[in-house]
Amino acid sequence: MKRFTLFALAMAGLFLASQASAQQLFSGITGPLQVQPVQKTEPIQVPFITWGGDAATFYANGGLDTKPDSIFGKKGLKLKLTPGDDFVQQVKDYMNGKSPFLRGTFRMLGQASEVIGSDPRTKPVVVLQLSWSAGDHIVARPGLKTLNDLKGKDKKIKIACQQGGPHVGLLYDALAAAQLTNKDVEIVFVDDLTGPNGAAEKFRTDPSVDACCVITPDMIGLTGGLDAAGTGAEGTVKGAHVLVSTQNMSRSIADVYAVRKDWYDSNKEKVEEFVAGYLQASDEVRKMRDEFEKTQRMSPQYKQLLTMCQQIFGEEVIPTLEVDAHGLLLDCGFVSLPGQIAFFQQSGNLSGFDAKLTAALDLATNWGYAKSRKGFDPPDFSYHTISRLSGLKYVEPQKVVKGEGITQFPGDDLDSDTIVSFTISFEPNQTDFSVDRYGAEFDRALQSASTFGGAAVVIRGHSDPTKTLVQLIKAGLEKGIIRRTGQQGNYRYFVNTQAGTKEMDLSQTKEMVQLIQSGAFEGKADSPLQTMQAALNLSQARAEQVKEAIIKYAEQKGVNINLSQLQPLGAGISDPVISKPTNMAEAKQNMRVEFRIVKVNPEELSDSDFNF
Repeated sequence: MKRFTLFALAMAGLFLASQASAQQLFSGITGPLQVQPVQKTEPIQVPFITWGGDAATFYANGGLDTKPDSIFGKKGLKLKLTPGDDFVQQVKDYMNGKSPFLRGTFRMLGQASEVIGSDPRTKPVVVLQLSWSAGDHIVARPGLKTLNDLKGKDKKIKIACQQGGPHVGLLYDALAAAQLTNKDVEIVFVDDLTGPNGAAEKFRTDPSVDACCVITPDMIGLTGGLDAAGTGAEGTVKGAHVLVSTQNMSRSIADVYAVRKDWYDSNKEKVEEFVAGYLQASDEVRKMRDEFEKTQRMSPQYKQLLTMCQQIFGEEVIPTLEVDAHGLLLDCGFVSLPGQIAFFQQSGNLSGFDAKLTAALDLATNWGYAKSRKGFDPPDFSYHTISRLSGLKYVEPQKVVKGEGITQFPGDDLDSDTIVSFTISFEPNQTDFSVDRYGAEFDRALQSASTFGGAAVVIRGHSDPTKTLVQLIKAGLEKGIIRRTGQQGNYRYFVNTQAGTKEMDLSQTKEMVQLIQSGAFEGKADSPLQTMQAALNLSQARAEQVKEAIIKYAEQKGVNINLSQLQPLGAGISDPVISKPTNMAEAKQNMRVEFRIVKVNPEELSDSDFNF
């Protein structure tokens, strides 16, 4: 349920950021560091942070110190788990050899990349992806409906975000989804992740702040719930709602472990045992968590684990087991063995190691954490070996996940559930959507589908209403239902209804559709109902054609794709950009296919444990 207070307090004392967009180099935050050899004594110091994925580390170790009968103990490991919410101190310990491990999100490693990658000995080898987050959110005021609205019309949108923490990456991805950067908004950096100096409190007390990046408890405090809007009562902020959540943007925040390159090369077998032990533990923890969520009966083993988390993180952070400790694990999407293979080895994974590394270094250099790009290495494991060591079945992850689409079919009114959208245009009667013309839009659609793994990508075809409106008028005049006055270019139309004569407003598309659907204009040579249906069929066909073109494009590029996310939908003439076009240029604006990333229940998607 939380990226909790301990992490917030630690990061606050380290970054001490002012409430402005100015950014300090990470090397300036740490100060000069000397690289020292890793200490050869045992136990090996391994940091943890306050997050659900680390519960599996506790479980594997039997507590903070390795128990002989624990998973790690049986593998011959001797570890001492130490608090790592102070990420800058983690980096210092890593550089001076106190610990060969780093624990953070991929973007946090990216922010420190110029420091930790400055010496070949300390170049990070990212050895394990623990989880994807489902417990982080951007909350906004009523004026912001989708991520596209972050591009303010009259002023820059102000977004409160903790400096240097996991939400910097969340904000980066949210802006990128709308093809925006940090320069398009005003980031109000705050000291803490939560609490009095956190983003939620800044949003609550400063009406000029339009949005904030928050953890689940703060999101609930501001809005009343994931699908709710604040009423102003009980501490909520009136109109505050979730703009985007990692429940839908499910491949944004990747939690990882990295080790120093010199230590990895000398201790690869230990690293393999560590990774295998963690995966074995996370598999057992996930099963216990899911069983409790299903039955609401807590096994003694699961209760022991949650109690351990409460003792380690503190009762002020986890007051209850059933709600807080269990909620912490619910917000954690554990990455299984196939997920490791997909993340580290599949070249077509747009949310895999290579893509996340590029994004992390882009963030570091573009947002001022680093001057130069210093990358990381993936592990050179044989995952057949990891399978044997962990006792988990080796399953090769699929590149293309087949499915029939979401069972929660989105209706025509998608506005309230749309996270972000973009559009491609086409010519009248166009049926071919070539890569040469639309490759950039296809790339964006595929990246959106990957990042928003818990959302549907609705491919919504639209048609121009001009011909339908012309036939409506012609049929109405012929049948005497419509009367016309005025001169060409300035006509006025009146329709006879049961309530009397009413002037028609042809720009009111919904009313025109209802008139046509009544059937009163049928029976003449011109059939507006048939024309409107033909427009709907054409828009559906175009949406289907774009879907097929994207699938073919993904196959040609070797890019992973989940077909169950892609939902073609024909809107016909129901939602034009210009309701009553006056020329061909205006009509062409209505001839379009719109991509909408739409919130759905993530469980409605057939996205399995391999987290491709």
